[in-house]
Amino acid sequence: MIRRLSILAAAALAATCLTGAPAMADGPEQIANGTFDTTTEPWWHTGNLAFDLDGGRLCADVPGGTANPWDAIIGLNDIPLVKDETYAFSFFATATPGKVAKALIQLPMDPYTQYLSANPELSVSGNTYAYTFTSPVDLPNGQVAFQIGGSAEPWRFCLDDVSLKGGAEPDVYTPDTGPRVRVNQVAYLPKGPKNATLVTEAVGALPWQLKDADGVTVSDGVTTPRGVDASSGQNVHSIDFSAYRKAGEGYTLTADGETSRPFDIGGGAYQDLKLDALKFYYTQRSGVAIDDALRPGYGRPAGHAGVAPNRGDTAVPCQPGVCDYTLDVSGGWYDAGDHGKYVVNGGISVAQLMSEFERTKNAPSATPVGGLNIPESGDAVPDILDEARWEQEFLLKMQRRDGMTHHKIHDENWTGLPLLPHLDPQKRELHPVTTAATLNLAATAAQAARVFAPYDAAFAAKNLAAARKAWAAAKAHPDILASTSDGNGGGTYDDADVSDEFYWAAAELYITTGEKGFKDFVLASPHHTADIWSERGFDWGHVAQLGRLDLATVPNDLPGRAAVRASVVAGADTYLATLRQHPYGVPYNPPTYDWGSNNLVLNNMVVMAAAFDITGTLKYRDGVLQGIDYILGRNALNQSYVTGYGEVASKNQHTRWYAHALNADLPNPPVGTLSGGPNSSVQDPVAQAKLQGCKPQFCYIDDIESWSTNELTINWNSPLSWISAFVADQGDGAAPAPPTCEVAYTVHGSWPQGFTTQVTIRNTGAKAIDGWSLTWSFLGAQKVAHGWSADYTQQGATVTAAGESYNKKIRPGQSVTFGFNGTSAPGANPTPDLFTLNGAACA
Repeated sequence: MIRRLSILAAAALAATCLTGAPAMADGPEQIANGTFDTTTEPWWHTGNLAFDLDGGRLCADVPGGTANPWDAIIGLNDIPLVKDETYAFSFFATATPGKVAKALIQLPMDPYTQYLSANPELSVSGNTYAYTFTSPVDLPNGQVAFQIGGSAEPWRFCLDDVSLKGGAEPDVYTPDTGPRVRVNQVAYLPKGPKNATLVTEAVGALPWQLKDADGVTVSDGVTTPRGVDASSGQNVHSIDFSAYRKAGEGYTLTADGETSRPFDIGGGAYQDLKLDALKFYYTQRSGVAIDDALRPGYGRPAGHAGVAPNRGDTAVPCQPGVCDYTLDVSGGWYDAGDHGKYVVNGGISVAQLMSEFERTKNAPSATPVGGLNIPESGDAVPDILDEARWEQEFLLKMQRRDGMTHHKIHDENWTGLPLLPHLDPQKRELHPVTTAATLNLAATAAQAARVFAPYDAAFAAKNLAAARKAWAAAKAHPDILASTSDGNGGGTYDDADVSDEFYWAAAELYITTGEKGFKDFVLASPHHTADIWSERGFDWGHVAQLGRLDLATVPNDLPGRAAVRASVVAGADTYLATLRQHPYGVPYNPPTYDWGSNNLVLNNMVVMAAAFDITGTLKYRDGVLQGIDYILGRNALNQSYVTGYGEVASKNQHTRWYAHALNADLPNPPVGTLSGGPNSSVQDPVAQAKLQGCKPQFCYIDDIESWSTNELTINWNSPLSWISAFVADQGDGAAPAPPTCEVAYTVHGSWPQGFTTQVTIRNTGAKAIDGWSLTWSFLGAQKVAHGWSADYTQQGATVTAAGESYNKKIRPGQSVTFGFNGTSAPGANPTPDLFTLNGAACA
């Protein structure tokens, strides 16, 4: 019986083209009895099917209630394939009612390598489906298989005129890129930069027109020729229409006889994306049922909860020979489109969500994230932290008693698509502990200790204890690395250099505790002063940047912190220079694009956003606003990479349960889901067939089977969430007003249980302040216990002090002073970086 494909074992050179009619083939017919005139022999079927001949067609009634496509199969064996031969494969099929099936040509044994994988949408009336592929192997016994299981309801499948002939011409894949004017298909901020790219053969400048929804020209100008863009191979011009500032919907740009896809001018879409990018995480949760009332269309039973056929994550053994115990590692987020959970991928993801929250405490333009409509909504904890906690609790479970942390947990073998988490029958396994995973836990647990301290002291203390234990364990075992060959059933996530993880963990532990040992480690690390802002950017395997960013943007007393902040600004200058040189305005331009290039683009934008938060200099903010244009449509493919955002957007990301392309009963990925994006290495069969020799920006296809260009992951949505929140916080894009106040915050004394602080506000503006309210945030769980000369309120770590009747007015050049006694909390108590007076930041 045929089993499901081992996805990563798919032939590296396999080729599949799912386009129109195949090229004419002049080779002999490979299919024995493809017309079914009198018999179904030598075709075979799984035991839950029975053949009948109906009008010269092979038909079978497919039972309902099967979970997976491979639960019902019709096949033909002993098909000879010749290496490097291109074949034309075609067939006629019907489905009553309509269904999506899988048509495969593959190796007939483990690992069932597929040389053709197609997902035809079958109709009641029937259609002819035609494909070409090039065999990467000589194989005497190839197999044709139609996988028709996976439907809750019974249906009837009929097949006829099956043909496979060699001698075909390979299909040439040409993506539909639409109009040659490329824009951000979502929105530009009214007072922010507005740029577009025109693809044209023209060398000289060309006129352009901006038109409103009624087709009326509201602005015009001429393009700026930029020559040939190396990342796309296109001759391009730039269009700058920043001078037009009127908000509205349905604008278009016209140039060189082409009209762009529509877009808005306004900030509302980013308020939505700010939440949608975070809401993605709820439907990625493992170990809990997803409530359809909270996410209509996405409800499902709990995954890996131990309900048959599922093995569950509550008592997972190690791989054979790795350990003699089991761990409860239930919960957490599924990492990507598979059912694996990886500590190093979860680490950067949860860290960026916590950093997005910390930014709301420390950045002048930041605003609260808002409600996510998750089960925890309505408690006293911000929803973004409730969601982060779901993952952080899983990371804690991956730590063993000695402090070392298991690298990952996933299925024993790869599974196929589609497969809902609760239907996964595979054995689950813990993989060996690694230093990298241990340091990821040390870093995220140290960060969690301070951000959760105002809301749950016990959880904060648990995290800090785990962080200390992990740090000590990693120091004792500094070189236990993930195996480069441990990739069956899940990714390897191997990393040969964990010095950056040591730096990140030490930075987080220092920020949280203020302790000398961690400070000394940070200052001695070569990563502390190195230029870590590579053009490629940072990701799960390059995390020194996370430590540097938090040291720069989260209050702490590190010696030389001004230089740390300056280094972030210098990194932002590097990315801004790349963006300005790039004809598509991208802060990323290596010779080849990496796997998950979109998340690298976004992480480079995080550096520019941090520089804006530090300096208030508008060029860094504008760099972020230009960078998001690429993600949302201003690119060579003229498409948005975020599901549900833009007229043409990714919607078939590689995933086992948002698999509408394979099963009409399943949804597409949720709105706000980021695709990995162009990947020059094109490792999967679909990409290899269609994208060989692609220029970097063209190395992408929105196909559910293209796992190397079109997967979704938790660590790709985390920078999307961070950056979407940043853009949403910029309002209409107006430049921030200069500060009109100064604050002096002085701790006059401290003792184990508390501290005394005096605060002075000085009016540096030209107008009197008649009624004042000053807000700041503590690092952790510090509280105002008793204050004077102000009226105090506190929510979480955030304090607001309002003027009393006798001191509410501050004339220009004058000051007002007030103070309080605070209760201490475990760890550091640095001076806050940010004070806002009546909502505006003070110097």
